[in-house]
Amino acid sequence: MTLMLASVLSREEAEIALAHGADIIDCKDPARGALGALPLAQVADIVAAVDGRRPVSAVVDLPHDVAHARRAFEEAADAGVDYVKFALPLTPDAGEIVAALSPLAQRLKIVAVLFADLGPDFASLPDLAAAGFHGAMLDTAHKGKGRLIDMMPVGALSEFTGLCRELNLSAGLAGALEPPDVPRLLVTGPDVLGFRGALCAHGDRRAGIDAGATRLIRDLIPTRRDKIDTLAAEWALIARGYIEPPGLNETDCVFLHDYVVPMEVGAYAHEYGHTQRVRFNVDAEVARVDVTDDMRAVFSYDVIMDAIKVILAGGHIAMVETIAERLAESVLLHERVRSVTVQVEKLDVAPGAVGVKIRRERHPDARRVKPN
Repeated sequence: MTLMLASVLSREEAEIALAHGADIIDCKDPARGALGALPLAQVADIVAAVDGRRPVSAVVDLPHDVAHARRAFEEAADAGVDYVKFALPLTPDAGEIVAALSPLAQRLKIVAVLFADLGPDFASLPDLAAAGFHGAMLDTAHKGKGRLIDMMPVGALSEFTGLCRELNLSAGLAGALEPPDVPRLLVTGPDVLGFRGALCAHGDRRAGIDAGATRLIRDLIPTRRDKIDTLAAEWALIARGYIEPPGLNETDCVFLHDYVVPMEVGAYAHEYGHTQRVRFNVDAEVARVDVTDDMRAVFSYDVIMDAIKVILAGGHIAMVETIAERLAESVLLHERVRSVTVQVEKLDVAPGAVGVKIRRERHPDARRVKPN
């Protein structure tokens, strides 16, 4: 399950975030950049306002001196926060700082932040895990220059979350995220998605947090409890004969057609080591919802393109059948998708096109939660 982190700068903003479902309250000053720390007095005030209803995190400005760095973390812990975030330095003494913070990791959940637009080194993740850190987060240092998903492809984001999972580190993603980014990033498997600008009026991260914008983000990140309650209620009504089981008449088709990308594919020796053009045609039958001009009602074609990019990032694949199966499986992970048709064609083998076309459906058991 992915948690929603809301960055706030006051107890008033914390109350709005709490009222509309934020899972983690993050203390941060947006006027001071990507990771601007709030004064400890303000942090303590927010902690008191939250009063244990949710975990609280705070940003710490990392002094270059190791001893001062430890003191800054200890002061944040004394303010009552559950998590402390800091920007992992790109300096040669980064390893020394991580090692110095290791003893604090026994009583405080420390999260190191790497910046996607500053060339992050994922090789540092094992050091964080060895030091006992709670997690790592990818963010953007320069908020006005693009979103996280502009700075790093979905395949690389999936690699980051996968490495964190292998190392037992919590994986967080943030960085000028907007509502349409949420379903695209959920497929990468983050433990936390962090927001500031998307929670504010007109996306202005320096403006106050807006209740409607916060509620929209909350609704785009499903909770496990929500899924169970919704599916249980649906199948209870089906069992009693009040509604008919879902069928094709209740679906819309979201498609991606004639999407051509270069990739390494093929079982012959001469097909290794270079790319060839591959065309994708994907039709997803998606459960219909009330049509509104609202992100909550949308299954985005971006999700299909991102699934293709993740597959491409994995390197050479011998069989187009394997590509089609992986893509179908990825699309069917989304609970509103009932079935998917995937056609994968190699365009440089013959004058025409060669490939495979498959159709896969969501197994009924994948949707069914029997009522008690």
